[in-house]
Amino acid sequence: MRNIISIRTAFIILIILLATWGMAFAHGGKHVSKNTMTGTSYTRDILPVFEKNCASCHGSESPEHAVFIKNIDEYVKQFMGPRMDSYTLLSSFVVWPDTGSLMRNLDDGMNTEDGKPGKMYLHLGASEQERKANLELFKLWAGYWTLKDWSKISKDEMDKIELRP
Repeated sequence: MRNIISIRTAFIILIILLATWGMAFAHGGKHVSKNTMTGTSYTRDILPVFEKNCASCHGSESPEHAVFIKNIDEYVKQFMGPRMDSYTLLSSFVVWPDTGSLMRNLDDGMNTEDGKPGKMYLHLGASEQERKANLELFKLWAGYWTLKDWSKISKDEMDKIELRP
């Protein structure tokens, strides 16, 4: 009996390691939020809010961002925004390539010069109390709330953003 791993088995192990390392390094090598007091996670906390308040416009029937951008007016007429119905897709509107987009759209106006909330803030809940509670979940999940886009955010600020799966 040989103790040599088959090429197929080695390839599968390599793929698993690369996927694991890729997930680890996508957010600066951090797996778990520094905010261990809350432990806010996408699956437990964000996904239910998303499914209740966001999925009708940003769910599986929506186009991915690159397609949405090419035909914004058409999609908006159909009450469709860019697709965000997975951890990976939603995260791309926080870290990269659309850094801060989720924050700018969900913000309650407390972080803007003019005090106006983002255009999606009203969709965070039926009442102001529900909107504030859901916004707080998103803020805790992000770990660092910034309205800056990719061209304005520093590496130090980007390192503060943590999105727990």
